[in-house]
Amino acid sequence: MTKKFQTIGLIGKPHHKGTNLTLKRLHHWLSMQGFDILAEERVASELKVDIESVDLTELGERCDLAIVVGGDGNMLGAARVLARFDIAVIGVNRGNLGFLTDLPPDNFEASLSKVLDGQYDTEYRFLLEAEVHRHGILKSSNTAVNEAVLHPGKVAHMIQFEVYIDDQFMYSQRADGMIVSTPTGSTAYSLSAGGSILTPNLQALILVPMFPHTLSCRPIVVDASSTIKLVVSPDNGENLEVSCDGHVHLSVLPGDEILISRSEDRLRMIHPKGHNYFNVLRAKLGWGSKLF
Repeated sequence: MTKKFQTIGLIGKPHHKGTNLTLKRLHHWLSMQGFDILAEERVASELKVDIESVDLTELGERCDLAIVVGGDGNMLGAARVLARFDIAVIGVNRGNLGFLTDLPPDNFEASLSKVLDGQYDTEYRFLLEAEVHRHGILKSSNTAVNEAVLHPGKVAHMIQFEVYIDDQFMYSQRADGMIVSTPTGSTAYSLSAGGSILTPNLQALILVPMFPHTLSCRPIVVDASSTIKLVVSPDNGENLEVSCDGHVHLSVLPGDEILISRSEDRLRMIHPKGHNYFNVLRAKLGWGSKLF
């Protein structure tokens, strides 16, 4: 019988003892079953096993499935690259909360075996494209799985900007910044700033001001097909930036325009059968269990 997945890529958190142990177990277990295995180059040298080392782009091009071992941060870093390719992605949790990593690190075999046999659910998560424009010229851009955030550089302070939705003026804002989040990111930075949780199937964005200098400003949810434009006041200082998932930082100057919209790329995540998003929320956020 033809395997659902034949070539599997291993990705993990570099220089992390627990992650390396799990990756070695994965390599041995998958090898015994005859899968072709590649490892992302940052972790391949640490495994000290006979495995082909490739960069993340080649891994996305050649593999049918990527297994990310680590926390949500590792999944986000991999996802921004892998979303360009038709590759399934699943995570083994070696982090803290682990909203995006389903499999337990100590006994992943039972669940992963069923997944490799084709017993899994598929879920697509859209990404954001963030662009910085200066005098009408595109200066920089990148993608985000969780959120794109306009904020001061290294020292938190109030900044001024205007917000447009599909070129319609919404409001001017004095705040420490603005979070534009996907449903995936609604349980991350956005949640900490007071934003609502959006279920992953929603095609929506949530805009969450950071410490606004007004009592009347609240988060707002808009359609994911909208283009968000943030116009930075010329009166701001020069130490500003847009952060994508907290990993990639785009420099912003006073007067710049930041355009944030849904990317054409989608991340194809797979989960073991029976995956329930609300079970994840209860477990990760400490919500109450059923009373009856």
